[in-house]
Amino acid sequence: MEQTHALGRRKAAVARVYLTAGKGNVVVNGRALENYFALDSLRYIVNQPFAVTATEGQFDVKVTVVGGGIKGQAEAIRLGIARALCEINSEANRPALKAAGLLTRDAREVERKKPGQPGARRRFQFSKR
Repeated sequence: MEQTHALGRRKAAVARVYLTAGKGNVVVNGRALENYFALDSLRYIVNQPFAVTATEGQFDVKVTVVGGGIKGQAEAIRLGIARALCEINSEANRPALKAAGLLTRDAREVERKKPGQPGARRRFQFSKR
């Protein structure tokens, strides 16, 4: 099996994911997964597609991720891995990933700040007189 490429996005984060057959090593921006994501919850998010499809330890993952915060980056990587697994074996992996909701791109973005007010929805305090 050659290398499979997929793209994942979440908020401002964009992750390019490269999957190859291997022993389950995950490298994010040249660093090991444990070094890049210090929290167990973020490592769990990244490994969710493998747990759902029962393919833990079968693929090596190389990820380049830019933008956003660590939570958005972890969720972008999750989407990229799920899409790459679908590309490898669609009929076996797609139903499980779709049922778990891992193939849906979360479209929620930060609303822009409007002119003449302090935030997106926040207004300056109203003064009657």
